[in-house]
Amino acid sequence: METVLVAHPIAGLIVIAILFSSTGILNAFDIMEKEDVFKRTPCPAFLMFENAAYLAEMSFELPCNCKPEEVSSVVWYFQKGMGSQQTKVLTDFDGTMVVDSTHIKVGMDMLRRFSIRMFSLIVFRVQVEDSGHYICGTKKGDFFYGYDVDVQASKRISVAFTDENQHPNKDKEEKHYKIFTVFWDWTRCNRCDVRGEQRRIGLCYIKSSHLIRRYRTATAEVASCGSESIPKQFKRVIKNRKPEIVIRSCSVPCIRKTTASEGEESISDVISQIGEMPWVSNIPIQFHKQRLGTDLIISCPGARPEHAVAWDKDSTRLYLTRFLTGVNKSMRVFIDYGNHLHIRFAQLSDRGIYFCWREGELVAGFRLTVMYESRRQRSFDDPEAQYAIKTIFIFYILLTFIFVTVHGVRTGECCPPGV
Repeated sequence: METVLVAHPIAGLIVIAILFSSTGILNAFDIMEKEDVFKRTPCPAFLMFENAAYLAEMSFELPCNCKPEEVSSVVWYFQKGMGSQQTKVLTDFDGTMVVDSTHIKVGMDMLRRFSIRMFSLIVFRVQVEDSGHYICGTKKGDFFYGYDVDVQASKRISVAFTDENQHPNKDKEEKHYKIFTVFWDWTRCNRCDVRGEQRRIGLCYIKSSHLIRRYRTATAEVASCGSESIPKQFKRVIKNRKPEIVIRSCSVPCIRKTTASEGEESISDVISQIGEMPWVSNIPIQFHKQRLGTDLIISCPGARPEHAVAWDKDSTRLYLTRFLTGVNKSMRVFIDYGNHLHIRFAQLSDRGIYFCWREGELVAGFRLTVMYESRRQRSFDDPEAQYAIKTIFIFYILLTFIFVTVHGVRTGECCPPGV
């Protein structure tokens, strides 16, 4: 005898609902897992500040490591220093502000360089002026977690080339403190199949038992040199200590993504042997026209200051040992510490294709054309022409007034009253 199972209508609806909402259940599970982080991390009863150090022009992310479970959105506050009366509110009060980092320019106000994503604060292209306290809280003024951010200037970097037998600065140790440099890992080789270069960034730190206890550091009694935890009497000593960059040569093979045919491979080898740039038709080439005698700054697409970036002009390698800013004070073409290529007072000889390497891969080319500025006739509706006319007119009135005044004074001296 066969047994026939008949599904109850309500049970069937429940099964269908479960099948259609399986994706939603997984997403909800993922969100619950993220919320569990805040359950496991209770907020301190007394607000502490976690020390973090960065180099100028970098971008950083500050997670809100603790918050009450019922808080669905956070507000970030910025204070320049402890007890500062000026506080910036970094939020749209929804916690959903999104900033496109590709549109960030140097010198932009911090209120236009930040984004809040999943309770974390992201600040793009930080400047020294961005150093201070960052506090995660609510718009009602409740504070949960704080950071003591130290942005060290990239313009005051001490550079050492290991190929030229140069070494980093030595540690400075006194009775109550020790000043030293903490180096990050070496970057990737910035070129492949040819001689490249690697960089290692180092930031200034101090070790002392006199640090202010309200600040939390990764290592006991150690803080970055711009931290607010350092007593004022020590800040005078560390004022002249600079961040450091160590540069060395390297050589790595290129990773072949596609296998070329024998004919294409042999042609590329021949071109490489005679010193020309290999075939690079697979990278985007941008065209740019620059007026003669003007300044130009070229950025490598997608590159950040911490990336390994290299520049070539046609078949000439622009190595950092010769073209890094500060190597020669009279440099007209140079690469800054943020990996941007600068061309000052553009000349006709600057014409060519500038290739950009990022993390050891050739990513873009810039075909630069330098041209004379063509003369154009200006009309009276042109703002520059109107400004020039106004300036000439004001200058003419001023000269007329001076002439009349001087002539009147001389007339009075030559012919006194009653004569």
